[in-house]
Amino acid sequence: MTLDDYNGFCASLPATNHVVQWGGAHVWKVGTKVFAIGGWDQGRQLFVTFKCSDIAYDVLKEQPGLRPAPYLASRGMKWIQRQTSQSMDDGALEDYLRESHRLVALKLTKQARKELGLGAS
Repeated sequence: MTLDDYNGFCASLPATNHVVQWGGAHVWKVGTKVFAIGGWDQGRQLFVTFKCSDIAYDVLKEQPGLRPAPYLASRGMKWIQRQTSQSMDDGALEDYLRESHRLVALKLTKQARKELGLGAS
């Protein structure tokens, strides 16, 4: 997945916004909450970090090319970083990004979800 592919996919999800922060990371948010972070390993390869369920985290953290997300996972958060497509192809990554968006959106208040057009439930 290229940076353009990553940004294009995240932009296609509802109620998202994009900022570049934290030393050049492409950060995608639903409302005000982060659901995906795209950055580089020493400028060479795109790494993508996303929130996932407890079960997905337990499975994915053991797969080659994936790891618990630096900083986030060390604070008890269930975030995975894809470093290579060895265990997760781009289609699967898109599925996980979609799920990350959903999980993060569910943590918004009902009022915020309604204002963003995501429904109140």
